[in-house]
Amino acid sequence: MATYTITLSTAEDKALGVIAFSQNDWIQNVVHERCRIAIEEIVAAEVQRKLSAGDSITGSKEDIVNAAPIKSAAERQAEIEAERAAQQGA
Repeated sequence: MATYTITLSTAEDKALGVIAFSQNDWIQNVVHERCRIAIEEIVAAEVQRKLSAGDSITGSKEDIVNAAPIKSAAERQAEIEAERAAQQGA
């Protein structure tokens, strides 16, 4: 399990308080909801990949996500940058 810490300036905290009853609850909700959406996207893609390959689909959504051969946004960005550098050097 990962733990993240966020630091807001006084102005940011005050501004967030205008739209949120609890800043912490709002931040927690936003992050968990975005994770839920990403999990659904990954599971859908992985189910289609496995069906196309004739593989069985087992486990929970979390199991499927943890076993999926996916790259992080940072990994994808690094690959793009490496490709650009290779193209510029060619």
